[in-house]
Amino acid sequence: MKRFAGLSKLAFITLGVLAVLVASLSLFGNNIRKLFGASAEALGSAQVAHSGTPGNPHLQRKSLKTFGDNSEGGDSYAAPAPVAPAMASAPPTTRRDERAEPVSTGNTHAAERPNPFTLTREDRFSTFAVDVDTASYALFRRQVSEGGLPARDSIRVEEWVNYFRYRYPAPEEGDFRVDLEGAPSPFTPGRHLLKVGLQGRNIAKSQRKPTHLVFLVDTSGSMSQPDKLPLAQTAMKLMVDGLNEADTVALVTYAGSVRDVLPPTPASERGTLFAAIDSLTSGGGTAMGDGLETAYRHAAKKAGPQSVSRVVVLTDGDTNLGRNLTADAMLASIQGYVQEGVTLSTIGLGMGNYRDDLMERLANKGNGNCFYIDSEREARRVFQERLAGTLEVIAQDVKVQVEFDPATVRGYRLLGYENRAIADRDFRNDKVDAGEIGAGHTVTALYEVELAGEGANVATVRVRAKRPGGVEAAEQRFSLERAGLHGSLREASANLRFAAAVAGTADILRGAPQAGDWSLATAEALAEGAVDGMSDRAEFLELLQKVRVRHARAVASGVPD
Repeated sequence: MKRFAGLSKLAFITLGVLAVLVASLSLFGNNIRKLFGASAEALGSAQVAHSGTPGNPHLQRKSLKTFGDNSEGGDSYAAPAPVAPAMASAPPTTRRDERAEPVSTGNTHAAERPNPFTLTREDRFSTFAVDVDTASYALFRRQVSEGGLPARDSIRVEEWVNYFRYRYPAPEEGDFRVDLEGAPSPFTPGRHLLKVGLQGRNIAKSQRKPTHLVFLVDTSGSMSQPDKLPLAQTAMKLMVDGLNEADTVALVTYAGSVRDVLPPTPASERGTLFAAIDSLTSGGGTAMGDGLETAYRHAAKKAGPQSVSRVVVLTDGDTNLGRNLTADAMLASIQGYVQEGVTLSTIGLGMGNYRDDLMERLANKGNGNCFYIDSEREARRVFQERLAGTLEVIAQDVKVQVEFDPATVRGYRLLGYENRAIADRDFRNDKVDAGEIGAGHTVTALYEVELAGEGANVATVRVRAKRPGGVEAAEQRFSLERAGLHGSLREASANLRFAAAVAGTADILRGAPQAGDWSLATAEALAEGAVDGMSDRAEFLELLQKVRVRHARAVASGVPD
């Protein structure tokens, strides 16, 4: 009996211990699971990665959305964010209603569905914001130079086309001039390519407004590679060398915390600036959101209609610490400063965990531009050769609306600009944000069109823009007549032929449904005949020759490129 009594006592104690354990798990289980990176809450919030580019080779209705707002409803397309591992634990400063951006385990991009071919009788208007970003092309060049092919989701056609210079006529008056041209398509029999080219006015160095720069540099541990922080330091020095003596530079860094390294300092004090830049080292976490808010706060003190106040972020895009952890939180924190006239340049660096999606979105919302620096040569191109365009905006909220004549055009398709689409009804709504054009910038857009009927007018192009700091926009109107179309592609300018080669290559490599039977050999032949003595075009031709071989091999082996 004593034995059974002892067993009963032991069983009672065991049951009591188990009850305590169950209660503890109920109260603290989620935190315990978070410590091991397996939070049910984190796993439940993960989004499915988007690989590949959906599309329908047949006719579709085009998507209408407001530029820069990915939360719009309707039939606009927003690709899911890539999957990333859940963070082990949130930092103490994290609010419960805000999750951090995922720590990247690879390069992340935001996929866009290629524009469909639209019937003119159903919708004769095409409206978009201009884009002068070039990050997508620089990423492509690096990936090809390293022996690979670009990820489909990283290809933004407009950024490839606008990477290159085009010899458009300079504006005779006003901020820009529009160049229209059309010729038979080399890719699709029976269709034409229509080029819309904008040329911004140039500004001499002596005519530039006083510039106040705030360099915001990521010095976290992920920036330790030679193609990240050391390249960022080189880029900043090149930019300082191109500034006027009246310009100022401030330096802010972020890693585990934010640090004011240097207050606004005259650009003429090269020694002080270079010493501060050289002193930077990498290590720690990534409080990008906090750093961005600090940099904007500094820049806002110098903002005004008679000066340029710009934040220049140099980073690989990772963020995992601080108050403003998500892209939405970052954008919300800087919105007031943007309205005060502070502009933004995002400079991407490195590979392996590059947040291309975040960098482009910040630049879009920050009224600025997005670049990717893969070499000292590219740093020199962005920060010296094209410094005026990088720094000084000559026209803001620039919108383009092309109206196709149903009597002449059966249908059309805009190559690229998917994430720059604007609802047709918002073209004259001056409260809707759009793109900016810097001094000397060119902006090129290509349409694939199918002619029909005997109408005389092909398209009417309207451009609407504000002066920097302005509230009301001015509008210009241009027309392309059917009689003005070239009879053959050979008659077209080198500008049109080269832009067609670049856009065609991009469309093929990203798997656009309308480009399913297009040929890289055709694109190569076009580029070869349109180099026009320009070194950047010659470089593209060399890259394309490598791409043709690798793409053919990938297709033959059935391996998705």
